Amino acid sequence: MKLTVKYFASIRETLGQGSEAVETTAADLRTLRDELLARGGAYAEALARGKAVRMALNQVMSDEAAALSEGCEVAFFPPVTGG
Repeated sequence: MKLTVKYFASIRETLGQGSEAVETTAADLRTLRDELLARGGAYAEALARGKAVRMALNQVMSDEAAALSEGCEVAFFPPVTGG
């Protein structure tokens, strides 16, 4: 299926892009993240399992079990703090 993946803040900076169209067989966010990690390089650095990475599916905060569907939008970003 095709979907849009957006990257924000430090993840965008590490990857050098704000978004991309992705063709995937992933059924959920966990599997999509694993597919992106498998690309290695900057993806492995930015989305590493040891890093705090938040995810949204169609602009709704979601956990890794959230199911993907054709044409959905996925966003990856670091936790945001303020003060």
